[in-house]
Amino acid sequence: MLDYSPALMTDMYEYTMLDAALKDGTANRKCVFEVFTRHLPLGRRYGVVAGSGRILDTLERFHLNDDDLKFLSDRKIVSPETIKWLKDFKFTGSIKGYREGEMFFPDSPILEVEGTFGECTLLETLLLSILNYDSAVASAASRMVSAAGDRPCMDMGGRRTNEWAAVAAARAAVVGGFQGTSNLLAAQLYGLKAIGTSAHCFTLVHDSERDAFASQVAAMSANTTLLVDTYDIDEAIKTAVEVAGPDLGCVRIDSGDLAALAQRVRNQLDALGAKNTKITVTNDLDEYALASLQSAPVDSYGVGTMLVTGSGAPTCAMVYKLTEREGDNGEMVPVAKHSENKATVPGRKLAFRSYEFGLANGEHVISGSEEKLAQFKPESGWKDLMVSYMDHGEANTQYQGHDAITTAHKYHAEALAELPITAQSLMKGDPSIPTQIDVL
Repeated sequence: MLDYSPALMTDMYEYTMLDAALKDGTANRKCVFEVFTRHLPLGRRYGVVAGSGRILDTLERFHLNDDDLKFLSDRKIVSPETIKWLKDFKFTGSIKGYREGEMFFPDSPILEVEGTFGECTLLETLLLSILNYDSAVASAASRMVSAAGDRPCMDMGGRRTNEWAAVAAARAAVVGGFQGTSNLLAAQLYGLKAIGTSAHCFTLVHDSERDAFASQVAAMSANTTLLVDTYDIDEAIKTAVEVAGPDLGCVRIDSGDLAALAQRVRNQLDALGAKNTKITVTNDLDEYALASLQSAPVDSYGVGTMLVTGSGAPTCAMVYKLTEREGDNGEMVPVAKHSENKATVPGRKLAFRSYEFGLANGEHVISGSEEKLAQFKPESGWKDLMVSYMDHGEANTQYQGHDAITTAHKYHAEALAELPITAQSLMKGDPSIPTQIDVL
């Protein structure tokens, strides 16, 4: 990636607050911050957590070099004393939260960050930008996978978003249930399955469609995927089978009435003896389009724009709020906002999910002091939703890398199956299970 410091991926007020807090002595106060959302996107039944592993990756590089410090100094954003404090900065706090692939609901304590005020306040924008975007993509991906049934979905959204967002989106999509990506950097960084063969320009650059198909088959074998809607689809299917033979791997349709065309193409392929040739479709798909294609003879989907934009909900409206801080006497004090429509629940949190007859029926958020939470005994059968991501600056590496994504992908499918079936409805409705908050 570009040579930049994630420690500057912040809003300026995080550094100005640090500067003032260092001067008045509050920067060293022990604090607990929480990431949560007050509401799901309108009509959504659940959200999907994604990005936690990327947070751990990014915190490994969360430090300022000499050029960064000079920038802060030259702009007079912070004082010389703060520059000195930042010179060897490394986050030494602890982080726990919902695992990747887990469902979240309004007021779920998605992430809890504990450390000094000085170090925790610097993380606000970075944590929110990662979690808000990645979770939006994973949530959209989950809805699309549900609508697609047993047909695999692939990420093809790299050309529809920022170049770095495309990499993050590919990872988040797999957490949410997708099977692979067309983005090679994402495939390289995270060990994801890479997909892709040719675009319309490849056909157009050749003297004929037959020449284009012959070239692709010669380079990639008959098991390749041929794009058949550049000119006339009927003629393209006939030519594709003539060139590749009945063992042609797949054809892709990227325009028109996809259901009707897929049915016609399937019948034509079968008539030509290519009964095992698969059909994949693309072209601005979303969960509603996928649901409408359930009866069509389609084998897989490539999804772009609507995936990387969260299918109309490009953010999860997550916020990062202080819920507990050290007082003058050294004891921890719960704190909360009382702003109209923006009130927060004080204290650190535990989170559990309860079940009845094997289905989730409630989210239980328990708030209180560290001592009271340590004594809390959940009811039998409640699932603990919180895991430890970082302990005093040391990351839990099981939540990083390819294996963590594979685990999150599998965990998400299991967690979704535990929700009431209405969670998978595309109709607008309330969260699929209620959240109950108890303050000890």
